[in-house]
Amino acid sequence: MTKRKPPSAAPRPDEEGFRLIAFVAGETRSYPLPRKGSITLGRSEACDIRIEEPSVSRRHATLHLGPPFTLEDHGSVNGTRLRVAQEQGGGTGKIEELRLPPGTPVPVEPHTLMQIGSVVVVLWPASEPLAPGAPAAAPPRAVVSDPSMQRLYELAALVAQSQISVLLRGETGVGKELLAEAIHQRSPRAQGPFVRINCAAFSETLLESELFGHERGAFTGAGRAKPGLIEMADGGTLFLDEVGEMPPAVQVKLLRVLEDRKLLRVGGLEAHSVDVRFVAATHQDLEACVARGTFRQDLYFRINGFTLTIPPLRERVAEIAAVSRYFIERFASEQGRPPPVLTPEAQVLLERHPWPGNLRELRNVMGRALVLCRGGAIQPEHLVFDAPQKPAEPSRAEVPPTPFPLTSGKLGEDIAALERQRIQEALERCVGNQTEAAKLLGISRRTLVTRLGTYGLPRPRRR
Repeated sequence: MTKRKPPSAAPRPDEEGFRLIAFVAGETRSYPLPRKGSITLGRSEACDIRIEEPSVSRRHATLHLGPPFTLEDHGSVNGTRLRVAQEQGGGTGKIEELRLPPGTPVPVEPHTLMQIGSVVVVLWPASEPLAPGAPAAAPPRAVVSDPSMQRLYELAALVAQSQISVLLRGETGVGKELLAEAIHQRSPRAQGPFVRINCAAFSETLLESELFGHERGAFTGAGRAKPGLIEMADGGTLFLDEVGEMPPAVQVKLLRVLEDRKLLRVGGLEAHSVDVRFVAATHQDLEACVARGTFRQDLYFRINGFTLTIPPLRERVAEIAAVSRYFIERFASEQGRPPPVLTPEAQVLLERHPWPGNLRELRNVMGRALVLCRGGAIQPEHLVFDAPQKPAEPSRAEVPPTPFPLTSGKLGEDIAALERQRIQEALERCVGNQTEAAKLLGISRRTLVTRLGTYGLPRPRRR
């Protein structure tokens, strides 16, 4: 995104009262706004603020500067939306997504989330810092040092200040629960409870009882009434991990809570109001689940008030060393020993690894390293990586597992020899096809090419 020119009515910096914050393609941009006039937003070079993103129309919308501020859509293809919380009964009720009718200016308040196509923009007071104390947006056990993650947590801090439902997406083990905690801690509900549940860990009957609670006698063994986790999260945040695994019958009941903000216990006769903010997480493609009929479309729209996608660890190389040191200090403290240093050679190996298990795998690797390292420095030979997972449908040419030779030579040399051998065997069985060999090994083709260079193996040609 680039700004072509300042608006013609732009005043001196000390006269600026507001700025426009835009989040697009992982970048955060800030644009000072004049006191009066109008600012056009779109993909065209003629716009005051140019947003070079395919979902944005050439002349998408105009922000009329106030007070009062209004936003006007110009018949854009993908629309302009506001996400606002409706007040009901003295408290926050449903989160409404308002699509602006073309040609009609609609009032907007500061801090309101505005969506231009797929780009989120926020009207922000110039005197107010953006996500004040940004590093503190992450809970204490989260390490946020990669630029892409810093931008993600900054956006999460903005979203946290609203009451909108949030959907966190990303591979298993990337840190979705940590981000959910950060959203809760930076929200107006921070003093309330943060309750979590893994929807994949319970059967349908147990999950329903855990979420909604039950009355006495609701089923065999229900000797007394029990509040559910939704009730326990009243006034706070409920984190629904692996929401894509939720059974259809439970989805129906959850949808009613999201729509009506009222809960009916299992075996109950009277519903009562609850005030809960929902943050859901999944590693699945929920759109595909909706298409297959395993996940309700109306529930998907309710929980997907705002989506935050966490990149995998292999795309956050800049923070691998920092996260590794965090785990080293944590495990060393648990063992009552001084934390060993991470040598540059070991750090290089960590940064080269593809990390299919993300943070969970890194935690395991560092835990093993603390066991194997009896001195004051973690060396490459102390790093034992998880074995790559086999394909779901292994081919007949799959390389058989080789026993891990812990008893001969240095550990690092054994690992290198084992990996070199497996690469050679995979290439031989795949007749030199590097793409197929990488699949058998459970790594990407790029990683395989890197390993060929590391071990001095020639890049084969297909025969």
